Amino acid sequence: MLSNSCRYGIRAVIYLASQPVANGKTGIKKISNDLDLPAPFLAKILQQLAKQKILSSSKGPHGGFSLLMDPKKITVLDIVNSIDGSDIFTNCVMHNGSCESVGAEKKTCPLHEDYSKTRENLIKLFSSKTIFEMVTRANSNDLIAI
Repeated sequence: MLSNSCRYGIRAVIYLASQPVANGKTGIKKISNDLDLPAPFLAKILQQLAKQKILSSSKGPHGGFSLLMDPKKITVLDIVNSIDGSDIFTNCVMHNGSCESVGAEKKTCPLHEDYSKTRENLIKLFSSKTIFEMVTRANSNDLIAI
């Protein structure tokens, strides 16, 4: 449902939020090694989050990434919208675009009603989960891997 880019972005933001503030910026190599993610791909994702003012980015030997926003104010929905956009919440499951834009009769697809409820639940879930909550949960439960 979520793209790899979006999943990697969520994981990276949780990771950055779990880093001690005194450490300052965390380099892309450290992030990619610790999360076992490809560095060039991850760097593009993190730059995208920096453009959306979720992360701070700096170049150079002491450069890297850090949170620009308070983790209590960053929701999963913020990251999903920044990376994947809102299409997951508006597009039809079976067709490109919205259900109403399909065909001459502009009828909804057979899954429209059921998926509408799922879509609403996803929006509620993603908008209610903050990065701070996810870091807290990950730190308190050794079973959860970032």
